[in-house]
Amino acid sequence: MQKERVRRLSTAEERRQTVLRTALSAFAARGYWGTTTTEVAQAAGISQAYVYRLFPSKEALFVAVVEHCFVQVRASLENGVAQAGGSDPEVVLSAMGDAYSRLISDNDLMLIQLHAQAAAVSEPAVREAVRQGYARLVEYVRGASGGSEEQVQQFFARGMLCHLIVSAGADAVDAPWAHTLAVGIRHH
Repeated sequence: MQKERVRRLSTAEERRQTVLRTALSAFAARGYWGTTTTEVAQAAGISQAYVYRLFPSKEALFVAVVEHCFVQVRASLENGVAQAGGSDPEVVLSAMGDAYSRLISDNDLMLIQLHAQAAAVSEPAVREAVRQGYARLVEYVRGASGGSEEQVQQFFARGMLCHLIVSAGADAVDAPWAHTLAVGIRHH
């Protein structure tokens, strides 16, 4: 007796997640302005109309990708806290930084953050998503680390410097300026 195959259709939420993953890669490669919803739809194997059913606009899709990235960053920081070898703010912040540096070895996530910051300059919805994402992260880092205002600020400043070093490939440049920027910065 042969088993009857049942074709299981994807749910809207599964399709939404597929589109988010696909859009993340597309937006990382070409940025907000260089990516079309047609490209995302084709890469996800669905129609452009279905993309618009899941996300009412390209802007809404990009904002969802940005928010998804902030969730990943938060999870990474939580993992860092769990791995910290103590409760001193510097120890916790260092463990968070190490976890974050592992996370951004996935260039797509780092590129989304860079593209989001660039788009935030002229796109109000993206600006709001970036503001809200950082607001939540800053409050999480402050609370989880117990760090001072200056320590938390330095943590985020170091993260931005990490982005610059990685995106510019400064760690591969044998020059005084590159050494100055990269000294003491961990990345994977």
